[in-house]
Amino acid sequence: MGNLALILLLVFAGVAAMVFLGERFARPADPQQMQRLSRWLVPLVGLMLVLSAINFYW
Repeated sequence: MGNLALILLLVFAGVAAMVFLGERFARPADPQQMQRLSRWLVPLVGLMLVLSAINFYW
């Protein structure tokens, strides 16, 4: 039980550190960069769904 509490504490501390650093140092994304990312995101999510279905039924 002690190991689980330690792992959860470390996970929550890591998430808190990421949130703090993200709010402090992150800058807004450029619209052109967001357009480039969204062009790749939808096909990759579709590919992931197809591969997950194949893995599930295989």
